[in-house]
Amino acid sequence: MNPYLPQPYTILEFRRESPDTFTLTIDLKKRHSPGQFVQVSVPGIGEAPISICSDSRSYVKLNIREIGNVTRALAKSKKGGKIWIRGPYGKGYPMKALEGKNLVLIGGGCGVAPLKGVIDYIEHHRSKYRDIHLFLGYRSPEEILFKKELREWKKNYRLEVTIDQNQHGAFCYDAKVGFVTEAINAAVLDPHKSAAFLCGPPVMMKASIDLLKQKGFQEDQIFISAERLMYCALGVCCHCMIRGKFTCVDGPVFRYDEIGAFTHD
Repeated sequence: MNPYLPQPYTILEFRRESPDTFTLTIDLKKRHSPGQFVQVSVPGIGEAPISICSDSRSYVKLNIREIGNVTRALAKSKKGGKIWIRGPYGKGYPMKALEGKNLVLIGGGCGVAPLKGVIDYIEHHRSKYRDIHLFLGYRSPEEILFKKELREWKKNYRLEVTIDQNQHGAFCYDAKVGFVTEAINAAVLDPHKSAAFLCGPPVMMKASIDLLKQKGFQEDQIFISAERLMYCALGVCCHCMIRGKFTCVDGPVFRYDEIGAFTHD
């Protein structure tokens, strides 16, 4: 099997997460790390990079937002249908290197999806990590992802969910109105033997990193998942380069001091 050619896989489950996002469970049984991605293609339409949001050797989950021709076509997928995938690609979060540490996970919007793969991994290796603090921010109650999983995360970890605004009054999930950075600023976080993982809009990551630094975190304790459109996934097209590094090969997860303050761009 040529690893650079897409192969067909069966869709095991289709689940709508929000008005414009959905999760596909695929019978892809390849070894992968939290933070890696795959290239998903729809014949005759195109290809798009999608982050893996699970940790399993029996399947792969992909959370997809409808923002283009490929993702809108994928939104029409059905259980039992076929999907074309190549990968996984890239470098994920250094889970083994951070065993024995506290982990702070900060996600915004669809950037929560790659962090779900991290959370799944932690659940499968819980004894190897200390305190887990989750900060997840969304624009509105309707856009909250993984509502079913959130109930379990709240039982097992220190979870804070925020929404930027709530125009419709009451809603069914316990979340605070405000920016996720406000929750981070108010939290007591010990930088000793800790690491922080971030994924989301660059503005959110920049503000969150500044707050982490104020709390004593060093740049080599902070890991970010860079959102760049990765066309080839092989380091050939150069489209996803960040300060001399390829997101698709050297990332998408980078230690913050390795690439500098690209979130300022």
